[in-house]
Amino acid sequence: MGLTDSQAVVVLLAGLAILAGLAGVVVPGLPALPLCWGGVLVWALFGDAGPGRWVVLAGATVVAVGGGIVKYLWPGRSLKRAGVPASSLLAGAVLGLVGFFVIPVVGLVVGFVAGVWGAERLRLGDNRLAWPATVRALKAAGLSMLVEFLAGVVIAVLWVAGLLFV
Repeated sequence: MGLTDSQAVVVLLAGLAILAGLAGVVVPGLPALPLCWGGVLVWALFGDAGPGRWVVLAGATVVAVGGGIVKYLWPGRSLKRAGVPASSLLAGAVLGLVGFFVIPVVGLVVGFVAGVWGAERLRLGDNRLAWPATVRALKAAGLSMLVEFLAGVVIAVLWVAGLLFV
């Protein structure tokens, strides 16, 4: 690939954005689905793939918006049924963010668990009740990450299909 080959540069930048988006599922601060969608947008705007690129972009848009909605609604509904309040999740998110900077590599998870458990312990007053609520919150967070990752993978597959067939 030469530096003058603008199409190769566009494809490379789009691919790197999609990869960064997939990594953004687990790395705080990287907006996963917007990065994946942005990669497809760059490819559609600046690539030379023909009119089919707009179909790929439309599909990626539907998947990104749908994945963004589902990643909040599905786990949220599960937590609401289990009786875990949003304040406990907020405490987990805040301590998770602090933990990310205080304890390298595992701080995000440790902080989230500690935050949710602490909030539930204060709310329920009993450790035997706080721990099951914490486990439910962890499962919901994992489900949210899984939905976001799968949506990112579908966007990546659409883009690769666009590269190969459009």
